[in-house]
Amino acid sequence: MSNDPATPTLRRSLGYWDLIVYGLAYIAPIAPLSTLGFVWDASHGLIALAYVLGGVCMYFTAKSYAVMTETIPTAGSVYGFARHALGRLPGFLGGWMILLDYLLIPAFVYVLIAVAMETLVPGVDRGVWIALMVAVTTLINWFGVTVTTRANFIAVGAQVVVVLALLGLATVALYHGKGTGSLTLQPFWMPGRFDAGAIFTATSICVMSFLGFDAISTLSEEVEGHDRRLVGRAIIAVLVISAGFFVVVSWVLGNVLAGIRLQDPAAAAYEVTRYAIGAWAAVVLAWAYALVVGFSNALPMQVGVARVLYAMGRDRQLPAALARVHPRYHTPYVGMLVTAALSLAVAIVMRNMMDELATIVNFGALSGFVLLHISVLVHFGVRGRSRQLFVHWLSPLAGIAVVAAVFSGMSRLATEVGLGWLAAGLVWGLVLHARRRDELSAGL
Repeated sequence: MSNDPATPTLRRSLGYWDLIVYGLAYIAPIAPLSTLGFVWDASHGLIALAYVLGGVCMYFTAKSYAVMTETIPTAGSVYGFARHALGRLPGFLGGWMILLDYLLIPAFVYVLIAVAMETLVPGVDRGVWIALMVAVTTLINWFGVTVTTRANFIAVGAQVVVVLALLGLATVALYHGKGTGSLTLQPFWMPGRFDAGAIFTATSICVMSFLGFDAISTLSEEVEGHDRRLVGRAIIAVLVISAGFFVVVSWVLGNVLAGIRLQDPAAAAYEVTRYAIGAWAAVVLAWAYALVVGFSNALPMQVGVARVLYAMGRDRQLPAALARVHPRYHTPYVGMLVTAALSLAVAIVMRNMMDELATIVNFGALSGFVLLHISVLVHFGVRGRSRQLFVHWLSPLAGIAVVAAVFSGMSRLATEVGLGWLAAGLVWGLVLHARRRDELSAGL
């Protein structure tokens, strides 16, 4: 970061609750509805148990993030952590791989919104909805992270209201004879349906619903008061809040799902709503999902990837123009515009291939998580000879094991795209080394 006071920098304006709202907006309280049918089928009805295990699994990664943000508060997230703990090339690859996740997630959300809107408003091409959403989210983020936080607060609040209303009406339906007829513990445990392999498969799907709490670390340089513990506390809090919320949602709706046979797992949320409440409720949910969910997800996603581009541009790992900060709004506006353009291009090209896009969206995040855990082991365990057995040894090792298990279930397409992206990163990393642009900057 430049020491020149005339050079615009990121503004420290975020408090603890701003980070909490940002993380919840990124994850989305309504997220379980998008994979409800898939988790239900994979778990053989033990959907709530799968979400409990998913939350436990992701705790290890959240703990590693919290530990590293206290020591290395940088806007680059995994990029900054691995660069300091492991060195130049691993650090670059950490940022490079996390970019794959951060660049594809907004594109996926834009396509998701476009598909929903095409269903609700027939006759309008998906590309129109994609372009409109990219323009709106870029405009809001342009005016600074404080404005974005306010928009996130409204969107998260709206999601919570929608989900709580759905749960309330579903509970009433249960006690009127729908599903299991009451709130039972069947979604957590049924001896006749329990299968360890099926539960772990379902858990690997659930894990994807939690991705997003890690993006809080990209805002480390915009936190008030230079409190290094604030980001870590927010990361853990967001994971705990979302995990609790997801378990409650899966518990209530799991009891309702016991009364129907799903026709399309992708539309499970609408099928269960139509069955328990009525057709009108399914339409309302579709509108809420298309507008509120997509809007609230896209905003923080664009913020996160712009900060990673900013950090890598500042360190000359990517073009330096990406590190330019707007003199008035204190936003990395070049990185934001590049992010918007790339997300728009990917979403337009893959607007009719949503399933293929979904299969590769998480490869980058999981790769970054591996480097994160290794960074904790090396920085604290090996170099620091830490005696904190759980935090600096067992937790990151358990995190690596969890990620490896999820990787084992990756599709062939996701593996090929991910490895191709990794190969490109290795080539570019060697180019940076040859040009001596991989040295750690003095300000880091």
